[in-house]
Amino acid sequence: MDDDGSQSGRRFSVLISGASIAGPTLAYWLSRYGFNVTVVERSEAVRGGGYAIDVRGTAVDVVDQMGIYPQLQAAHIGSREITFLNPDGDVAGRIRPEELTGSEEGRDIELPRGNLTELLFALTQRESIQYLFNDSIESIKDDGNGVDVTFKNSEPHRFDVVIGADGLHSNTRRLIFGPEEPFSRYLGYCFNGFTMPNFLGLSHESIAFATPGRFAVLSASGDTDTLHAFLTFASEAPPITASQDEKSQRRLTAEMFAGVGWEVPRLVDALQKADDFYYDVVSQIHLEQWSKGRVGLVGDSAFAPSFLSGQGSSIALVGAYILAGELAINQDPTRAFASYEKLMRPFAEANQALAGSGASFLLPRTEDELNARNRALAGRQAQGSGTMPGDDSRTVHSSLRLPDYSAALVPEIDGSD
Repeated sequence: MDDDGSQSGRRFSVLISGASIAGPTLAYWLSRYGFNVTVVERSEAVRGGGYAIDVRGTAVDVVDQMGIYPQLQAAHIGSREITFLNPDGDVAGRIRPEELTGSEEGRDIELPRGNLTELLFALTQRESIQYLFNDSIESIKDDGNGVDVTFKNSEPHRFDVVIGADGLHSNTRRLIFGPEEPFSRYLGYCFNGFTMPNFLGLSHESIAFATPGRFAVLSASGDTDTLHAFLTFASEAPPITASQDEKSQRRLTAEMFAGVGWEVPRLVDALQKADDFYYDVVSQIHLEQWSKGRVGLVGDSAFAPSFLSGQGSSIALVGAYILAGELAINQDPTRAFASYEKLMRPFAEANQALAGSGASFLLPRTEDELNARNRALAGRQAQGSGTMPGDDSRTVHSSLRLPDYSAALVPEIDGSD
């Protein structure tokens, strides 16, 4: 594309920050449309492993068009059951995951996060895409005709467009829009994620323990010796240690779960020793606009929905597809950004709203909320009735129909820069 967006002359250059889900998806589609794509990622490589995520609704159409749906189906975990426990460790109820998430059996996919990120990365290796690992953006200067970027480790370079796909705590967003705090909507919880041995012998299932304001979840992604563990606690305001060192975060979590029963002491002990420990607040990102000039945002950088929505990965895939397509068919980046946001914002906000519908069920703060959850579980088991969080969410998952950008595809990728 030329600078005016026409499909002739030199290739339009795009820098993408972030190589998780939105970044490689965007890179793939942009390369298919003939763009010259560079991806910068602060990690040394694409991160494998990780907890289970879902690809649902409209996002299934995206991965189908990318040709990777069969591989995702092959990696499908197929979790069979979630067991909910009371504070005394007794079983409050059991449900199928689809009742909680609103997933469509036989179509939607549940798989380890690393399987998706590695598959997306492998797909981009077939395209003319340059990756800058172990690097990050240090400055961005948009003069209206292009964007000058300096990096931590690489030489400065000028791009036609820069896209931030670098997550909830986006560095690109900070450089363009300022500090995160005005855009972050804290949802009242902090969580810890880590792995530990499968001491319960779980398989294709999860156990969710709850006492008011304190929650522990153990999940087995298939037949495995490893469990993905989560310790989440309610807090009216984000603890100051959320931005401090790991030692303080581990200590805070141990203090918050002191005296909690069931197997929680074992989980707290495992957390202290885990080398893959991750701590963060549960929050969303709400921006009045997702772009400024020639710099735009996608995925969690623009519209993080939090894990309470269950839709972070799915809307990242959809957003990347639409942003790439709008850049391909519009004559200038600012027009493309505006069109992308017009199409994507209602879908993103509807999925963000799902976080509120299931919070009190998944993470009951009070005795009353815990009792209401138990009544719903009992009603579901006894009579097949009782409202589950996923009852109304399936419609939201598929509420956007993908635009057709196939006319903008480049027939052959020649591998040149």
